[in-house]
Amino acid sequence: MPFGQVVLGPPGSGKTTYCWGAYQYLSAIGRKVAIVNLDPANDHIPYPCAINVADLITLDDTMRELGLGPNGGIMFCLEYLLENIDWLFERLEKLEDHYILFDLPGQVELFTHHTAVKQILEKLEKINYRLVAVHLVDAHYCTDASKYISVLLLALKTMIQLELPHVNVLSKVDLIESYGKLRFNLEYYTDVMDLSYLQDSLDEDAFGSKFKKLNAALCGLVEDFSLVGFYTLCVEDKSSMCKLQQVIDKAGGFVFGGLTEGNESIMLTAMRAGHHEDVRDVQERWIDGLYDDSMEQGKQA
Repeated sequence: MPFGQVVLGPPGSGKTTYCWGAYQYLSAIGRKVAIVNLDPANDHIPYPCAINVADLITLDDTMRELGLGPNGGIMFCLEYLLENIDWLFERLEKLEDHYILFDLPGQVELFTHHTAVKQILEKLEKINYRLVAVHLVDAHYCTDASKYISVLLLALKTMIQLELPHVNVLSKVDLIESYGKLRFNLEYYTDVMDLSYLQDSLDEDAFGSKFKKLNAALCGLVEDFSLVGFYTLCVEDKSSMCKLQQVIDKAGGFVFGGLTEGNESIMLTAMRAGHHEDVRDVQERWIDGLYDDSMEQGKQA
């Protein structure tokens, strides 16, 4: 039974960088890993690519021959891959003993309402792939209330659309305050606490104040589902990558792969496996610690 991760998220969220970092980390701990690029627009691939959708169809050819724009072209490429799914299956058969990282395009409509990606993933599940969706979003969105609410809605819709075990990740947490200060502690954003506090911020905004009822409805929608939460990641930090991979392994059931050899009970393994992130440690290291360092440098200057 092959396992894998479906790496998705908006453009610029760090999907390709994450795939390369996860590949290096998992390889270092002895796991056989292969990366499958399913982004037809990704022509600068830093990692060793076992399967590349560009060998089947490219975005440039699609746009030139069909007169489509970038978004329409990527949708067509994924639909074409769906129609020729045997092309992918034949190549995956050679990697059946590998842990697979699927690097997907960044167009969010592919995961919110377009069905090609969902159907591709369903076909992979039918050949016994155990997949986890790893949804990356840039952590600095937390510094803007309206952007954070948008990220919550995107994550919620993606979870409902794909129907996979889902791990939402705030990537680039070491750069979280590059575009502004957090209004609350990091834990507020990772645990998606009472959104009424953010609603006050939205209502204070000159533009957002015109849509108070809409703001309240959107916040209420996220809270009613109560599905969205986030883990954090600094891809260059080994400890951060290790903790996230533990979470993903537990979500996808990879931690149960060796049960028959050890003759262990599932409950004992489940209790021992995985990781519950203490966001206060992340706050102290990447936010408070950097702030203290900058204050100290200011005093020395």
